[in-house]
Amino acid sequence: MKQFSFLIKYLKYWFLAKNGHGIHSPFVFGLYNDVINKKGSYYSFDKIEQLRKKLLASKKKIEVKDLGAGRSGKRTISKIAEGSAKNRKYCELLFRLAYHFKPTIILELGTSLGISTSYLASANPNTQVITIEGCPNTAAEAKKNFESLGLKNIEPIVGNFDVVLPDVLASSRQQGAGNLVFIDGNHRKAPTLNYFKLCLARASNDSIFIFDDIHWSDEMEDAWEEIKAHPNISLTVDLFFLGIVFFRKEQVKENFTLRY
Repeated sequence: MKQFSFLIKYLKYWFLAKNGHGIHSPFVFGLYNDVINKKGSYYSFDKIEQLRKKLLASKKKIEVKDLGAGRSGKRTISKIAEGSAKNRKYCELLFRLAYHFKPTIILELGTSLGISTSYLASANPNTQVITIEGCPNTAAEAKKNFESLGLKNIEPIVGNFDVVLPDVLASSRQQGAGNLVFIDGNHRKAPTLNYFKLCLARASNDSIFIFDDIHWSDEMEDAWEEIKAHPNISLTVDLFFLGIVFFRKEQVKENFTLRY
């Protein structure tokens, strides 16, 4: 029943979403054509996808602690990669967003095995990527993956988001924390809104917040609607599996649903 409901949501999104011809905002038109819908590959993509294949084939088991769901147990690397890593299409979009807007610092909540982190970090070696993972064993595997890809601009942090996020934001304040934030963990309404509000205090006019799985559940849809309505938000883009938020004061407040 849940899968059927999710399919209905996706079909509704697909029929309501605009393509490039229905966008009247110059900024969003450029965003859609130059970033979201842009084709092409970059040198780093194949290396990361080779790593993904390796992870999907790995039968190694580790003890996983899921702080969001409150569960623990042994899982294979392949199952973790299959269930938590964003697919290539959306990882490439994360890369393009980081490449196009060139944030000085990126904050990611939810490292998992580090596939999306690697895409974000590959966009610019001068961008500092801070990524937080709640499970120590999963974080250790991600660190090995970063080393195998030769990525040196990633700072992995292990801990409960609720505990470590305030300290991370405080210590990174002078470095421009909040330029790009990717929230991909604990897909429930209250935690998502809490992380949003904490990061909001460090947001600037040029900040970009990206939320994963905004239509995953009724809770996440409620959270997304509340985020869209926040007075500090000038522009939102709903891509169904990702929601993108901008703070541009020069932008007329609008909410876009775009086909991707």
